[in-house]
Amino acid sequence: MATSDSSASGSRPRVSARIAGITPSATLAVDAKAKALKAEGRPVIGFGAGQPDFPTPNYVVEAAAAAVHDRSNHGYTAAAGLPELREAIAAKTLRDSGFSCDASQVLVTNGGKQAVYSAFATLLDPGDEVLLLAPYWTTYPESITLAGGVPVQVTADESTGYRVTVDQLEAARTERTKVLLFNSPSNPTGAVYTREQVAEIGRWAAEHDIWVITDEIYEHLVYDGVKAESLPVVVPEMADRTLILNGVAKTYSMTGWRVGWIVGPQDVIKAASSFQSHLCGNVANVAQRAALAAVAGPLDVVEEMRAAFDKRRRRIVSMLSEIPGVECPTPEGAFYAYPSVKALLGKEIRGQKPADTVELADLILREVEVAVVPGEAFGTPGYFRFSYALAEDDLVEGVTRVAELLSEAK
Repeated sequence: MATSDSSASGSRPRVSARIAGITPSATLAVDAKAKALKAEGRPVIGFGAGQPDFPTPNYVVEAAAAAVHDRSNHGYTAAAGLPELREAIAAKTLRDSGFSCDASQVLVTNGGKQAVYSAFATLLDPGDEVLLLAPYWTTYPESITLAGGVPVQVTADESTGYRVTVDQLEAARTERTKVLLFNSPSNPTGAVYTREQVAEIGRWAAEHDIWVITDEIYEHLVYDGVKAESLPVVVPEMADRTLILNGVAKTYSMTGWRVGWIVGPQDVIKAASSFQSHLCGNVANVAQRAALAAVAGPLDVVEEMRAAFDKRRRRIVSMLSEIPGVECPTPEGAFYAYPSVKALLGKEIRGQKPADTVELADLILREVEVAVVPGEAFGTPGYFRFSYALAEDDLVEGVTRVAELLSEAK
């Protein structure tokens, strides 16, 4: 039986154009490839995965273990989330960012990725444009397109610390612009916008009646005294036109638990909750109980992780900056370095001349068994994303291998 997308007679495609057009997650693909090579016994070091290398805190695991034996968690619960978790998320949001909200303004989602897609699905009509700050997280443009929107890329580079300006946003704005997607601290660059920059962008959005979706999942991972400013706190008039995305994945090392959330105006959260009631219903109750323990608990473990990441951050930036042809701004947040390697493209390295960062990343993996994610995945060719969420010994060994290889460029 034929298994192609369509037959020679012109029958309908087997897969919808909407789904067929999705690009698989490049970061997950790189991580999977690195793990597969490791499974073959090869000494691969992976800088691809965007997840902390620390265990989930014990008190969170214990809360989940207890929840398994509680029969109240064995059946359906409210699609928008456990009431006590929604209350805790509202309290945590006020504690951590200064934004005051009610539990009715919170929707608990299956991880941050569902929060991203559901936010766009709730706000966008076909053809609505979303200003997408680049470099961007790989899931953003796919979620916008799936929701019927049109991503409009607004690009910043290392010369501005990967921060866009209001002038750039205004140049990209059209009558179809409905949403600005804002991410600070940023994945993949680690850029953090200052309070003044957040205020300027927020006032611009208010002036032009534009919604803001702000992804704040790296809010606690900031360094050098930098603070992650929440846009609706800095610009209160935007509170009724802002959706805040967050989750437990990065702060509490809970990437596999799949609990995220959206905070926003009640009418939008009610609509998004209705959507979720048909899409998947409630998030797994045991995971919600674990998330409740996390967000209602202390931040001591978060500070321990942040201190470890800070040490690695300084080490990786120092080592990358010493490689000829590599320019690496110092990230102020998250756990990524995003160096420019544009000066190395087209140069000969072990008999090859990589034309782009996809080819260069492939060369690095083949020759020195180090996995990095090329900038093409984030909308900006000519760069690599290095996650420094790995053991320091592996970090040093991996960057050393890359440095030795790239030093051969001529």
